[in-house]
Amino acid sequence: MSGHSKWSKIKNVKGANDAVKGKIFTRHAKLITIAAREGGGDPEMNPLLRMAIDHAKADNIPNANVERAIKKGTGEDKDGAQLFEVLYEGYGPGGSAILVNSLTDNKNRALTSIRTIFNKNGGHLGESGSVAFMFERKGIIRIPCDSPSKAEEQALLAIDAGADDFIFEDEELEIITPPESTMAVKEVLVQNGITPESVEVTMRAKNHIEICDIEMAQKIMHIIDLLEDDEDVSAVHSNVNIAKSVLEAMEA
Repeated sequence: MSGHSKWSKIKNVKGANDAVKGKIFTRHAKLITIAAREGGGDPEMNPLLRMAIDHAKADNIPNANVERAIKKGTGEDKDGAQLFEVLYEGYGPGGSAILVNSLTDNKNRALTSIRTIFNKNGGHLGESGSVAFMFERKGIIRIPCDSPSKAEEQALLAIDAGADDFIFEDEELEIITPPESTMAVKEVLVQNGITPESVEVTMRAKNHIEICDIEMAQKIMHIIDLLEDDEDVSAVHSNVNIAKSVLEAMEA
């Protein structure tokens, strides 16, 4: 069993705030563009693109926005600005490791903005390779589950379908898969009447740092919020594991 980060739950809660801020359309478009660039514009042949489109439609993103994002990724949109994908590595408050994925048409603007956020909020950018080695690309499938025996049954089904590992905690089953197997594992689960709450391919920390101080947790969440809200940022990953008692205190 691998270490478990509750940071994903914080991000899920934050998603509602992103929608209110009008950021969610842009974020979905960037994720679709990246998936199309990496694996082509046909969702039947590109499972990561199909996943990105499914997530976008779940948030009511118009088809026109989806199609435009795909064309940007494949290069069919000749009128669109050239986009650059850049990975920034840095440290946040409390020694937290932070990876920032950027998809931008202006690398200088992105670097300046991201560096400023780090510097003004208790962090700093690192050299290439200083943080990335702490993470690995994995698929994450989350399923609500209130029974340990049921969780084990569902996890074994997923492992037979190609999953690597699973974690059961706080009435949630988290299934960890190789990136290329994520959608196939999801399909097997769905075929067996199991409906995932969320499916994603992300950079997952190999080890986590435990945050047991509410003030430190708030500082870390603040810098990640600012990074996620930046126009040139497509995703933010951290190795933070905020203690359950701290989360409950913050939600009180």
